[in-house]
Amino acid sequence: MTSNALSITPQQDQSTALFAVPILKRIERESQDEYAEMQQAFELMGWGNLPDELKIEIKDDVKFMVEELKGRFSSCDPFVKRRRETIHYWVSCFQDGICSLSAAIKALEVKPL
Repeated sequence: MTSNALSITPQQDQSTALFAVPILKRIERESQDEYAEMQQAFELMGWGNLPDELKIEIKDDVKFMVEELKGRFSSCDPFVKRRRETIHYWVSCFQDGICSLSAAIKALEVKPL
């Protein structure tokens, strides 16, 4: 009876692993594609040399700028426009040496509700 219980456990783990492998590979592939697309967007905007900490802070904003340029949606919202202006302002200030990296990141942090 003990040997039966032991033989079932590895088979269940193996079937779970076999099920998860294609999903994990798809997630990895999609992540690589998204990363490459984001790097290209940063390069096109002249922001390719920004430190990763700053890129992470504005990643979602840049992602949605790209989505809008692809025609997936249109945002006429004044708050979206203001956020984009804020991003451009602080990134320019950082690139021009007017402010520190930590100041730009702090200014661009999205505050939780």
